[in-house]
Amino acid sequence: MRAWQVHELGDPIDRLVLDEVEAPEPKPGGVVVASEAVGLAFPDVLQVRGEYQVKPPLPFVPGSETAGTVVAVGDDVDDGLVGRRVVALGGGLSELVGLPASSVFEVPDGLSSTKAAAIPMNYCTTWFALHDRARLAAGETLLVTGASGGVGSAAIQLGLAAGARVIAVAGGPEKVAACKAVGADSVIDHREVDDLVEEVRSLTDGRGVDVAYDPVGGDVFQQVRRCMAWNGRLLVIGFVAGIPEMATNHILLKNYSVVGVHWGASLVRDPESLGRQVGAVFDLVGEGAVDPLLHPPYAFEDAPQALQDIYDRKVIGKVVADLTA
Repeated sequence: MRAWQVHELGDPIDRLVLDEVEAPEPKPGGVVVASEAVGLAFPDVLQVRGEYQVKPPLPFVPGSETAGTVVAVGDDVDDGLVGRRVVALGGGLSELVGLPASSVFEVPDGLSSTKAAAIPMNYCTTWFALHDRARLAAGETLLVTGASGGVGSAAIQLGLAAGARVIAVAGGPEKVAACKAVGADSVIDHREVDDLVEEVRSLTDGRGVDVAYDPVGGDVFQQVRRCMAWNGRLLVIGFVAGIPEMATNHILLKNYSVVGVHWGASLVRDPESLGRQVGAVFDLVGEGAVDPLLHPPYAFEDAPQALQDIYDRKVIGKVVADLTA
């Protein structure tokens, strides 16, 4: 079978190699899944470049979300899983993947494999952030930066589903249109405004936002912290624009909280939480409240370009490699 592997660290377009590798055998308590779609995200790019906090040994297969069909099961696993469509946190850019049975979840009828592969990382991270960390309540105002990306668009949809008013921030007409398409109440084009903070204050009658969801970091974080309302919660999701520093006196004066969101570490401490999060998101899929925003899927053979385009900020929505194309 074929799998994309990284033998040397660097830019994805240069470092991914399509190898012939041995097909996995089901382990006790495990399954083998024939991949139909693989979700890709910014952390995958950082791993390829050697810039992520988790550094797998070389060679490794990038990608961490897989949707497909169970083709084999190991000991102590229900044979009835064979032939079922599932999605998992794990696997990657490989035609077949071996996974623990506890990490795979049946895909609801009517949800494509490409959209299912968009669920585990982006939507479960965001569910954890908004509900477990921020305790977002109906009627509150949520500010989302990087809102046209995979996690940002997930935050728009899950924020709306929670009953919040959502203000999205994106750059350029295509990305603004994407945010509007997934339902954001207000969208700010940061390329077209002189002062993001004043725009947010204008939209909130000077009050600021109750919760901010920031996967961008850098200078954007410095603007977002000035948008916080009294008793607000600023969620630190990521640092695609760099790791910011801040004066803690501002936190004191505005009485808001800066809240870390390390979803992966939370799963180590509470492994069963993944199932609860996937179940909650799938319920919202059934209600029509969640419909993942996808960048046009890439063919499996174009996976290096997909990861490179993520790094070069050329994508809108979730990036998925489609192995059925």
